[in-house]
Formats: sequence, C-alpha cells, structure tokens
Amino acid sequence: MSRTKRIRSHLSSWVMLSPTTNPPYTPLPNEQNLFTSPPRIGFSLSTPSHFPGKQQQPYNLNHSSGLLYLTNRRIIYLPEKPTKEFQSFAAPILNLHDSHCTAPWFGPNVWIALLQPVQGGGVPVPATGVLEIKLTFKEGGAFDFHTHFERVKERLHQAVEVSRISGDGGGGSRAAMNGVDVSSVNLEDLPAYREESDGPLIAPVASQPPVAMTASQRHVAAAQRDSGIAVDDERPLPKATESSMNPPNEPPPGYEEAQSQGLQDEVDRQFSKGR
Repeated sequence: MSRTKRIRSHLSSWVMLSPTTNPPYTPLPNEQNLFTSPPRIGFSLSTPSHFPGKQQQPYNLNHSSGLLYLTNRRIIYLPEKPTKEFQSFAAPILNLHDSHCTAPWFGPNVWIALLQPVQGGGVPVPATGVLEIKLTFKEGGAFDFHTHFERVKERLHQAVEVSRISGDGGGGSRAAMNGVDVSSVNLEDLPAYREESDGPLIAPVASQPPVAMTASQRHVAAAQRDSGIAVDDERPLPKATESSMNPPNEPPPGYEEAQSQGLQDEVDRQFSKGR
C-alpha cells in the first residue's frame, strides 16, 4: 500500500519542490531561472480535440491558478493550491512544439503548444504522440513569456544541432538536450547595431585647395579661351612657389608685338576717321 502511495505521489509531481527557496523548486544541474510569470496562471493539459484517434483514452489535467517559470531547460508550473492529484508540472523546452499565443476578444490571452510526453514521465503517451497544453494568463504577460520561450528554444535547437553535427550529442533535436551542456549555451540577445567612430567622418577623397596662378599663366589661359582652345579645368595646376608669387621682372612673351599692333590699329583708325 505504501508503494502505491509513493507511485501516486511521484506521478502527481514533476518537480522537486523547495518551499524555502526562491524560486520554490530544486533546479537541475546547470539550470537557471529566466522568467517568472505574473500570478493566477491557468493550466490545462489534455488530449487535442482536433487530432484524429477517437480510440485513444482522453486525458485531462487542469488547475485554475498558479505560477509559471521558464528556465534554460524546461517550463515549470506550480499550482497556487496543490492537491494530491496535482502538485507540480514540468516539461523540457524541446518537447514543446507549435507554440503560439491567442488573444480573444473577451477574456485573457492564452499560450498554447503541443507537448511530446517523455516516456516514463508520469503523463500517458497518447496514440497521436502529443498532448495539448494551455496556459491562461489572467494577469497578462502571455506575449512576454512567448518571446522569452522562443528565444531560449531557438538557442537550444542550435546547440543540439551543432552537437549532433560534431558528434558530441546523442541524438537529434527532438530529444531533450541529449548530453548538451546547457551552461555553455549563450542565451543573451545579440547587441543592437550602433555605428561608432573615433573621429569625425571625412570624405573618401580630400579636395585640393585652389592653386594661385601667376600673371603669365593667367595671360596664357585668357589667350587660349579667346582663341577657342578648350581648357581642362580639372587638370591639376602646378603648386605655387615663392618665386612664382613675386611679380615678374620682364613683360611676358609677345607683349611688345601686341603693343605695336595695338598702336598701329589705333593710328589706322584715326587716319580713316580724319579722311
């Protein structure tokens, strides 16, 4: 008779309770609590109504109010008022599938997932292979929990897949961690991208300051423009030197011829005007 009581007690509780600690359960090796829900979380574990298999025995486990915990290995539900039939519940994260939140027009939000029961874990494995778990967040927090849950599940999936490829693990990602050291799994969010610079932003190519032209260079450039010769303005000019900045000591080439031609034109103009 005592053996039967021990078995019933084991089947009604999936967690080693520790009422004097916070959170009030005994963690597994390398287990860390990542999320604690608001109070008054409703719990339901039942045979999915939308799955075929009428021949299977229906299963139902319900509780109206309790607390929900998310660790780096499992979800834990502790009823507010435990009973002999139901003292606690826990499920490995990687055994929960198709999780999503529903937001009805009336009533609190609900988090729903399909649970793949563990063999010998106290929950009968139905013919369909899964049970439906519903968590009703009467005080809010459903979407916050779902965000944390999906982030942890994604990181655990990656760790199991890497372990499977490298040959360190003992199976696929559907098993509950398979020897993966969860303490080495990085569960932190990646930092947001932020552009930083040690100095002011500069143009890829620094612009060159304009170079001063000498009088002779200006005269040649003006003569080229007047004669219709194209001038490449983007051609780099020679750097100004100290000698080029001083005024020239002699007239530029062709200066005397230009003066003589100008005087001759003026004489011819005056002569024709007098006639």
